[in-house]
Amino acid sequence: MRNLDGALAPVLEHLVKKGASIVWAEGRLSRVYEAARFAAQLDGRAVAVYNIKELPYVFASNIVYSRKILYMLLEADSDMSAYEKILSLKPESLARGEFSDYFEEAGSGLDLLPALRFYEGDGGLYVTSSIFIACNGKACNASIHRIMVSDDYSYAAVRVVPRHLYRILMERGGSTPVAVVVGVDPRIMLAAALSPPFGVFELELAAALTGGLRVCETPRYRLPVPCGASMVIEAVLGPERRSEGPFVDLLGLYDNVRSEPELKVESIYVNKVYEPVLHAILPGGTEHKLFMGFPREASIYDAVRRVVPRVVKVRLTPGSGMWLHAVISIEKQHDGDGKNAGLAALAGHPSLKHVVVVDADIDPDDPQQVEWAIATRLQADRGIVIVSHARGSTLDPSAVDGLTAKLIVDATVPIGERSRYTRPIIPGS
Repeated sequence: MRNLDGALAPVLEHLVKKGASIVWAEGRLSRVYEAARFAAQLDGRAVAVYNIKELPYVFASNIVYSRKILYMLLEADSDMSAYEKILSLKPESLARGEFSDYFEEAGSGLDLLPALRFYEGDGGLYVTSSIFIACNGKACNASIHRIMVSDDYSYAAVRVVPRHLYRILMERGGSTPVAVVVGVDPRIMLAAALSPPFGVFELELAAALTGGLRVCETPRYRLPVPCGASMVIEAVLGPERRSEGPFVDLLGLYDNVRSEPELKVESIYVNKVYEPVLHAILPGGTEHKLFMGFPREASIYDAVRRVVPRVVKVRLTPGSGMWLHAVISIEKQHDGDGKNAGLAALAGHPSLKHVVVVDADIDPDDPQQVEWAIATRLQADRGIVIVSHARGSTLDPSAVDGLTAKLIVDATVPIGERSRYTRPIIPGS
């Protein structure tokens, strides 16, 4: 679907027409636990749409609740065509709109932010779908960062990992103006989750995904934001720092408490052209995993296809948060292809910890088939590779100082012994 303004409401209407499951909550829910509980009940099954008691806007969670929904939005009919959509993205020029034509000011209080408390151990209320846009004079960057709002609304802190927003922050002496957008076309979220080279503006990649994108410059700092965003926040990030966390990460564990840049909100604007729909991603839920993991699946696929004749399927497993474990099926032509595929996967996604490589007759989406392949086709002394003291994921609680042991399991059949491993088939089934 073409969505020039990048608004979320038309996307939800499109998904309804295409047969997606959408469930509305009865009554108004509290921003503390009740909204999260409703979203969790529908995780992986349906879009959750609800009103909360504390704000006059519609909220939506689980918008991309399955791989099928993601592929529908990408207009892809297979894994490979979806990967190619991501891998072949080229920046497209952005159309321009007038900010005042789309937005009206709603205030500046932190209580107006679409922040929810999801889990009992959370450090505060969280905005989980916020895209930060910052520029350094030469380049602009758009990336997703969580915002923690203290329970008494006295401050907000932002988790900033050492990537592009961090670079801009440091180049500007630890403080930078930012525009924060909430409630946009999920394809813009996906573009913001990519890691292109610094200088490639993610909104220009989003324009390629959405069939064009119109941006408006914010009044105070002239930062480009999608004209259809439900909410835009103009703020200054840093230099003061505040405690941020705990927060539930992709693995369903609490992330560490850290000292992070404070977000000083100056103005909050709400869209007056499109009905505002505030997106709230359930931490550790299916949507969180898909936004973070799917681009890495594409990277793994790209890396592995360069070293083996054919990649059949790549899966970052749900149990690993679609982050730490991969299962890859290949058409093996030479002994050693399985190990090469595993090594390429580790290079394609450096946070990867364990890789299982199987033959084309094994479906990586079926854990029983994968276990069967390991049980019947693996000899540990020839099929396992351990890489010690490698740089891993900061999410892995078992890593020490960021270092972890990585494992490749080559559960493919030796080329000369294929007849011994033929799987039985019942004709007509």
